[in-house]
This record gives sequence, structure tokens and C-alpha cells, in this order.
Amino acid sequence: MKITMAHGSGGKSSAQLMSDIFGKYFKNQILDKMEDAAVLEVSGKIACSTDSFVVTPLIFKGGDIGKLCVCGTVNDLLMMGAVPKYITCGFILEEGLDTELLEKIVASMAEQAEEAGVIVVAGDTKVIEGNGGLYINTTGIGEIPAGRDVSSRNCRPGDVVIVSGNLGDHHACILSHRMEIENDIKSDCAALNDITASLFDSGIDVKTMRDVTRGGLGTVLNEIADSSGCMIELDEESIPVLDEVRGFTEILGLDPLYMGNEGKMIAVVPGDEAERALEAMRNTVHGKDAQYSLSTSPAPAALFRSFHHHPLNRYRSDIRCSRRSCKRRYSYCFLCNKSFPQPV
Repeated sequence: MKITMAHGSGGKSSAQLMSDIFGKYFKNQILDKMEDAAVLEVSGKIACSTDSFVVTPLIFKGGDIGKLCVCGTVNDLLMMGAVPKYITCGFILEEGLDTELLEKIVASMAEQAEEAGVIVVAGDTKVIEGNGGLYINTTGIGEIPAGRDVSSRNCRPGDVVIVSGNLGDHHACILSHRMEIENDIKSDCAALNDITASLFDSGIDVKTMRDVTRGGLGTVLNEIADSSGCMIELDEESIPVLDEVRGFTEILGLDPLYMGNEGKMIAVVPGDEAERALEAMRNTVHGKDAQYSLSTSPAPAALFRSFHHHPLNRYRSDIRCSRRSCKRRYSYCFLCNKSFPQPV
């Protein structure tokens, strides 16, 4: 069966869609009341995040838009040190969408929500003219345990940044689908509850956490540097990238540092706790490939004067040439989107 405008009319077709698909997979005590709003029990500080998801194709190697939206919202909560509790979802369906495909995606959402420990407490569906597309908006709520303070502002000189695993998998997977390139690259789409739980259970003083999504590691580090005022130095050789993904990026001229991921994060921890933090991450399913990749430091004024460019260290990142055989290092200005070579 295909979605028609009647499914958004609020009548019999809408009710059937609700009961046959959404009600079937999202069933819980809060949602089953069918009130105008969900009444939730929360305590202390909460984290709240909202996001909208548009991806082509809707189903890809390693995931689908349903799994993607749950993981994306849950991870945003986790990165603030929160324990995810609730999620809402708004669906925009285009005419012509196959209801079997929709059911498969909703079932995937429900499965991922259960795995991530959240329940769907509210939702909405709209139908628009189109060609079978699907768009999802989600909002998540999580509780922040007392004493946790995780923020980009907390990054300090001497801290170490740990990357949880290989970069660029999701970006390369989606591009491969769109360009009809046959390979075995899978999306890394995953909720990262196990990594954050392991860090906190190990007593690590986590300063900052960020999930490395759209814009990639380079963009995330720029935002952290901007917020904290620290210079962040990258060691390219220690940044993990699968060989197949690296080959894919070299063919297309892409930089793994700026490719999107959907199941990777970074954690900023004090230098003297880095070894324990790395071990804690590697003891999890989604952090087994974690690596030191970066360190933070104050920005000596002389260093930036030698670049003859923007003196604001928060817009700078010291990076190496992408060719491993080249020893030259560069200063990258995020304002101008240009690299400026340093003397070898």
C-alpha cells in the first residue's frame, strides 16, 4: 500500500496508519494514553536536544533513517553526560511512500530505542505531496546525574582528546550508495551509551564529549577550540581510518577529517587520566578502535605571528600534510578555509 493524502486527513486512513504501524511498534504506558501531551517524570537537571533527519537512500548498509534518528538524538544527550530517557518523533511522509518500507523503518526505530534505553512518548505525522520521501524530526530528553559537568568550555591545556574509532564510514557509505559504487563500507550508525557509561563508571574526569557527525572531526575540533580558547594539535597518523574508506576518499579527493560519522565520538580528558580513559573506551563494543589523536595546549603568541595571519588561536589548528610521506605541517585558518605552510 502507498501513502496518500488521505493518511494525513485525520480520518479513517490516519487512524489505521496509527494503529497498524506506529501504535504497533511504539506501544508503551505513556504513549498509549493518547493525550495531547506526554506527562513525564524527571528529576534534577535535564538535557534536551532536537534534530531533523533527511537521508538518501532511506535504507543503507549498516542502518536506515529510523535507526539514524534515534542514534543521533540519543548521542547528543549522551555527549552532555545525560542518561537518555525519552524521545519524540515527527514524521513527514510524501505521497507514494510504500507502507511496507515505512513499517520497516518504524520497527528499526523501536528496536534501536529499546537498545538505547529510551521510550517514544509523543509523535506526529503529516503527509505532503511528493514522490515517496520520508523525513523525521526527533527530540530527546535525558537526566544529568548530580555532579556531572560536560561542556566544550571545559577543555584546558594539557588535556588529551581521544577518538572512539574509525572516521568517515557513514559518509563513505552514503556516497557509495548514491554514486552506485560497489564496496563493503558500512555506516557506523550506533548509539554510544556503552562508551559514555564506561568512562563515567571508571571515574574518569570527562571534560568534553562530542559526537563526530556532520562536518567531521575537523569541524568539531574547531568548535571546541572556539569555545575553550585552546589550540588543538592533530597527529594525523594516529587518527583511525579504515583502509577501504581511505582508498575511497583518495579516489574522490575527500578528507576524512571533514567527513560525517554517526557512531563516533571524542572525549577530552586530563592528560594524567588518558590511559585509563582509553582503556575504558576500548573495553566497549563501539569504542574498541579508540585512539589518542590529539592534544590541547595554550597558543604561544610567537607561533601565530610566524603565520602572518589571524592571531586568534581559536580559529587555528595545526595539521600535517595529507600525504604521509610529506613532513610539512600546516596552520589551518577556519575563518578563511585555507592552509598556510609552516617551515619544515
